[in-house]
Amino acid sequence: MKAAVIYEHGGPGTIKYETAYPDPKPAADEVVIKVGAATLNYHDVFTRKGMPGIKVPMPCIPGLDFAGEIVEVGPSVKEWKVGDRVMVDPVDRVGPGGLLGEMRPGGLAEFCAVPDHHLVKLPPEVSYEAAACLPVAYGTALRMMVTIGKVAAKEKVLILGASGGVGTCCVQLAKLAGAEVIAAASTEDKLKRLGELGADHLLDYKKNDFMKWVFEKFGKPHRRKFQDGVDVVVNFTGGDTWVKSMRVLHRGGRLLTCGATAGYDPQEDIRFIWTFELQVLGSNGWMREDLHTLIDMIKTGKLKPVIDKEYNLSAANEAFRRLEDREVFGKVVLKP
Repeated sequence: MKAAVIYEHGGPGTIKYETAYPDPKPAADEVVIKVGAATLNYHDVFTRKGMPGIKVPMPCIPGLDFAGEIVEVGPSVKEWKVGDRVMVDPVDRVGPGGLLGEMRPGGLAEFCAVPDHHLVKLPPEVSYEAAACLPVAYGTALRMMVTIGKVAAKEKVLILGASGGVGTCCVQLAKLAGAEVIAAASTEDKLKRLGELGADHLLDYKKNDFMKWVFEKFGKPHRRKFQDGVDVVVNFTGGDTWVKSMRVLHRGGRLLTCGATAGYDPQEDIRFIWTFELQVLGSNGWMREDLHTLIDMIKTGKLKPVIDKEYNLSAANEAFRRLEDREVFGKVVLKP
């Protein structure tokens, strides 16, 4: 089968495209999926590079997020049959099997053997491309914005890194909640597209210090007043944006985070947390019910996953490069 394979950790261009990789055979509790579409996440980049403390079995087929059609079932599988359309939840919620696309082969291949407890039924109204966007990026965004963050109508919400997979979903979810959205991105094209998604304010963080921009637009927060600044900051970049994110929140504001793509050990000034009674809320992934919610939202037209570009699997290294170089708006799709 065709597959994008990691034989050893490395930098850009080190993924090998194979055309005769061995086809998977299902274990008793597994199905084989013919992959219809897969998408990339930063976790796939970290898997290729290598992560401290995590020993990835080699060779590795990355790709956490994917969807497709069942073409073979193991003898113990009862609830699924050949021809079923499915999305894959890459997190093993039952046993010690580990994350798909990291500890087990993932979706950057023509076929993938998957234990049946990873499967989520996919209605015909939801495309494989849309479904492949959901678990990591959209599942995380829903949990951060809705389940934990409880973003509400009329709140001012600043979203940093708004042009990526998680960010574009956060913009849509905030608008669905009735919030006033400030979307931050680095190019005019990305900002234009964020405006088309419904963002109320567009902030070019390459040209503007976002903290000063917020102070000028909405006022500088005061520790004795529950006003000025913004209600919510979405920050999954970390790094040197962390303290500034706290400073733009009014008293009682919420800082939502689900990652640290620009640095996990930023400088922190905890005086802002207690002085302004800030809530720093972390979200770690998603639950299965979040995925069902997202599927229903797509099915009913409330949510539309944003896809930047589709690539053939043979162009996996170029797709990874564009993600790493932050050239992507939304999600990157790969197809066998």
